[in-house]
Amino acid sequence: MLRKQITDNYSVSDQISLANVETLSQLGITLIICNRPDNEEEGQLTFAEVKALAKEKNINAVHIPFSGGQMQPSDVEAFKAVIKDGDNIHAYCRTGNRSSVIWQAATETSSKAPSDDMTFDVVIVGAGTAGISTAASLLKRKPDLSICLIDPAANHFYQPGWTLVGGGVFKAESTRRNMSDVIPKGTKWLKESVKTFHPNDNKVTLENGHHIGYQYLVVAAGIKLNWDAIEGLSETLGRNGVTSNYRYDLAPYTWELSQNLKSGKAIFTQPPMPIKCAGAPQKAMYLSCDHWFKQDMLNNIDVSFYNAGGVLFGVSEYVPALQSYIEKYQITTNFNHNLVKVDGPNKRAYFAAKDENGQPTVVEAEFDMLHVCPPQSAPDFIRNSPLVDDAGWVNVDKETLQHTTFNNIWSLGDVANTPNAKTMAAVRKQAPVVAQNIADTIQGRKVRAIYDGYGSCPLTVERGKIVLAEFGYGGTLMPTFPNWLNNGTKATRLAWILKEDLLPPFYWHGMLKGYEWFVSPKMRK
Repeated sequence: MLRKQITDNYSVSDQISLANVETLSQLGITLIICNRPDNEEEGQLTFAEVKALAKEKNINAVHIPFSGGQMQPSDVEAFKAVIKDGDNIHAYCRTGNRSSVIWQAATETSSKAPSDDMTFDVVIVGAGTAGISTAASLLKRKPDLSICLIDPAANHFYQPGWTLVGGGVFKAESTRRNMSDVIPKGTKWLKESVKTFHPNDNKVTLENGHHIGYQYLVVAAGIKLNWDAIEGLSETLGRNGVTSNYRYDLAPYTWELSQNLKSGKAIFTQPPMPIKCAGAPQKAMYLSCDHWFKQDMLNNIDVSFYNAGGVLFGVSEYVPALQSYIEKYQITTNFNHNLVKVDGPNKRAYFAAKDENGQPTVVEAEFDMLHVCPPQSAPDFIRNSPLVDDAGWVNVDKETLQHTTFNNIWSLGDVANTPNAKTMAAVRKQAPVVAQNIADTIQGRKVRAIYDGYGSCPLTVERGKIVLAEFGYGGTLMPTFPNWLNNGTKATRLAWILKEDLLPPFYWHGMLKGYEWFVSPKMRK
């Protein structure tokens, strides 16, 4: 049981056991609420079993079940009816998320309903690639829409460029613009943070207490990089040889380390999925190795790749090309090894793994250079909202990108629970789908535009060559170019030219301006 204290008298957790009921009794819990339907998964303890033991311990137990992302107003009312002042309450579901969401909904709806400070046709939460592209695409279709973008960031970044910053190809400054310069003309930008959502009232609440009303909502809040989830990492980032291309300020340090390392041990890590741009940890490794190879230093450097997953790449067709570079650069691969601790001053990394008997163990490794990819999740204000599934991602139809419960809400980009690669290329395909479906809904037409799961991962295996992985749902290969022009399963010069020379201006002057070159949405018949 992973117990999280929400208030002084309310806690939540994942699925509890009978032994946990005894523990909750010792903690003074007076009411247990189960927000999980029985038989949700095989072997799940039934509510009746929990209730029987709770009764023996003089604990009340109430069942208010609902599936992830399917909470109804009646569930909230039932929850409000059973919580009383003086109770010490513990609620549980599969992960604890549903129990957090219903508490938030019950305590907020019990207060005075929020009033609007402003109301817009469309409110977009997040002014990253997904949010701005969607706003621009909407305005191409309906220039008269009132659109509000909400994001506290002062800068907008072309994050795919950070791989090339870490490889000494780009300067970091070329990947940054002032946010005010990329917000589409005709939209309102609120430089604020969203606190919570009121989907039944068509409102969002900002951290400053103001309330923003909408007819249609787009959630494009991105992803949280959880640096603090790895013990000791935050304290040593940017020094002691510890770096990451996942941060604007650290990507130049990656290149500095690669240039200065003449001998020793270099480690590159990848956490459990999902993460944004799943190929980025390998890209950093290949570009560093290419530099060492060309400087005739690779024989003096021991390179290791520690991957929490079990394979080199999730789409098997691209593995042979990548494996050939693993062999060329003499990289030692360690699968099912998850970075859990970094001791920067002593240059030690620690990985959770299993021994030959399948028992949990911790593997210690020395390093002179450590490139880290942090674990990732939806932002906290999203995970604690009524919009998400059990894993904390916004719950949408994977084709239409429309919310599964609230028909006037859409989500795209890293924060959505669509089972595709979280890449800029995916957003490039998703934004027109969301824009078209909202435009159709406004005009009373059926939602018709569909997203096919397309994502692209340009794997920079050496300076001047890229394996251009392009695939959709289920790992289906979806190459943009014919095989005679660019064989995506091989490293090619053309793919490098695409990434280095063509994609950055395409991004700043095309995608963020609402130009949908090569990505017109497919339509259901």
